[in-house]
Amino acid sequence: MLCTSLVIISSISSLMCYSFIEHHETNELHCLTMNIYHEARGEPDEGKYAVAKVTLNRVASKYYPNTICEVVYEKRWDRIRKRYVSAFSWTELEQPAAPKMKLWKHVKNIAVTAYQEHAITDLDGALFYHADHIRPSWSRQKTRVTKIGRHIFYL
Repeated sequence: MLCTSLVIISSISSLMCYSFIEHHETNELHCLTMNIYHEARGEPDEGKYAVAKVTLNRVASKYYPNTICEVVYEKRWDRIRKRYVSAFSWTELEQPAAPKMKLWKHVKNIAVTAYQEHAITDLDGALFYHADHIRPSWSRQKTRVTKIGRHIFYL
């Protein structure tokens, strides 16, 4: 009887652990999808993958938080503006644009592929990007890797 009880407890524990991992992974994919959608929805697929790669590179970097959601919603103090500033501008909006379902599904597929396969190896190490119509001061101190669509990527 004791052995049967231990097997049942072990099975329940395994299911709870699996459920937690599945929920965590689902949440992480949602954050990655949101970031790709709001940062690169008008970009070619290669640009969407590149935004995903930068997000995942930040998770892997010791200089950024350890989860996708923490990276996406991270804020750092900007001494010039004297306020906390988000790394991804869409996260500062009170109400980001509501996703269009067809595009959302496409972007979600890109997020899943990038998450599972860590696509776009030529952006290994890239941690930064910006739109090509602006020239942020920080970009002068970074090494340019490539331009994809309307984004310029840096190490």
